[in-house]
Amino acid sequence: MAATEHETVFTYGAPALKYGTGASDEIGYDLTQYGAHRVLVVTDPQVAATAWPRRIADGIAGYGIETEIFDGVHVEPTDVSMQKAVDFARGTGPYDAFVAVGGGSAIDTAKAANLLTSNDGELMDYVNAPVGGGRAPARSLKPLVAVPTTTGTGSESTTVCVLDVLSLRVKSGISHLRLRPTLAVVDPRLTVSQPPGVTAASGMDILCHAAESYTAKPYTEFERKRPEQRVPYCGSNPLADMFAEQSLRLLSWALPAAVRDGADLKAREAMALAATFAGLGFGNAGVHIPHANAYPIAGQVRDFHPDGYPGEEPMVPHGMAVSLTAPAAFRFTFDAAPDRHLRVARLLAPDFEWPGDFADHLPAVLIDLMRQIGIPDGIGAVGYTESDVDSLVEGTLKQQRLLATAPREASADDLSGILRESVSLW
Repeated sequence: MAATEHETVFTYGAPALKYGTGASDEIGYDLTQYGAHRVLVVTDPQVAATAWPRRIADGIAGYGIETEIFDGVHVEPTDVSMQKAVDFARGTGPYDAFVAVGGGSAIDTAKAANLLTSNDGELMDYVNAPVGGGRAPARSLKPLVAVPTTTGTGSESTTVCVLDVLSLRVKSGISHLRLRPTLAVVDPRLTVSQPPGVTAASGMDILCHAAESYTAKPYTEFERKRPEQRVPYCGSNPLADMFAEQSLRLLSWALPAAVRDGADLKAREAMALAATFAGLGFGNAGVHIPHANAYPIAGQVRDFHPDGYPGEEPMVPHGMAVSLTAPAAFRFTFDAAPDRHLRVARLLAPDFEWPGDFADHLPAVLIDLMRQIGIPDGIGAVGYTESDVDSLVEGTLKQQRLLATAPREASADDLSGILRESVSLW
């Protein structure tokens, strides 16, 4: 096969989905359909305090299924925190299914525990190269039911598990089709307790999932792959585009409304649906430069403490980290797909007063929204200066799985320019 032959095939995968108020009350029945007898519920202390994980575990037990709860998930997981969950699952198992109740941190931690109780080896064996060994799981995983309590990460739909590798001060992940949850249960009631800061940051994650997948390199521009070479992120395609567009339409009004009033159930339901749509899209098309930049921004944090998150340790929440370089990144990628960038801008803000330069339309919309919902003013506002740019670029360049999906190839100098432009946004 000629190396220059272009791809003609795109792939699509998604978990089974149950959406709507009351959906989480039916998980016990759902698990009986997978033949589960002993289940580990994975959550974090903050979500555990809402009583939802206990309520869900009790509902599961009502179907004669034995349940155990691990509530030690670390928000923005690390290799150390994930290992604790793996050790717990190995020490108290075996389990024949997992239920993750929480944000992306809980769902990703459950993916890791499932992976390493179903397969040999250790965590770093499976972390994406060049950070880890890039090993693929040899055996199938147990059923995983993902129950998101934040609207944003999309982890309930994806094949990716994200973590900080503390010794290297870098964020990386594990990516394989077998990590995708078996069932996503999206119950908007579970998201009402999200504080405004969490709603804003996770909402920007939804937005960037949709915008990046919609502007990603088209699947037809990749070199043709053999069947065994296919990866989950295959580039923008008609099916993923459909989900991204609908997600952006919902976000245009629901994101600011949910940040203003967390008890607005109509907005919360729309946010939950927007997050689901975006996850179904980007989980197949992929994301690109803003997400690649987000890994070192989160991984190299020094002393930033965001509103609404646990205050013990410094952190830049994932969705916030993604958004901080999005305006500059989309200005850089504009020439590769002008119509798509303009479409994203108009879906998000159809009545916006547009600047003269088309390349500035989407960045202007993003900055206006970020100011409305309280996102910090660029990477400078979370503790970085221009002197940190070289180190951040080094971290971004390790995210080749994401950069490969960018519609325009970004060199180290290009990434440096994007990050310098993002020190202050307004």
